[in-house]
Amino acid sequence: MDLRAKLQAATKEAMKARDSDRLSTLRLIGAAVKDREIALRGSDGDGGALTDTDLIAILSKMVKQRQESAKAYEEGGRLELAQKEENEISVIQEFLPRQMSAEEIATAVDTVISELEASSVRDMGRVMAELRARHAGQMDFGSVGAMVKGRLLG
Repeated sequence: MDLRAKLQAATKEAMKARDSDRLSTLRLIGAAVKDREIALRGSDGDGGALTDTDLIAILSKMVKQRQESAKAYEEGGRLELAQKEENEISVIQEFLPRQMSAEEIATAVDTVISELEASSVRDMGRVMAELRARHAGQMDFGSVGAMVKGRLLG
């Protein structure tokens, strides 16, 4: 079952269960997907079809936005809003691939660096592109970038 079908099935289940919080989050996901399809429709001729990789990127972005919002709410003393963001994050993460552990990330970085025979910071773009292709949605590429740079410098 592809990711789009899983999202649609989960939305139907939430409707039947009358789970309004979960349904609200699933509808937000659906709206984000629809917005992305519409944007693609105008830019290329393939009709705006999204792949699972595209959907994972959308979901990852949504998680990151909610993490930033939750942090801001906590700093502002709005704990009920921070909790709402955390609940949305947990629903969104159900549809993302399992996140890799720190050890798995380190192994993946080392593997890609050795396979590409990367030896300097100039190769960082190639390494990051390969990691994104292999492990989309499974790691935070913001923090992985620092790890790759450290490996290539040291």
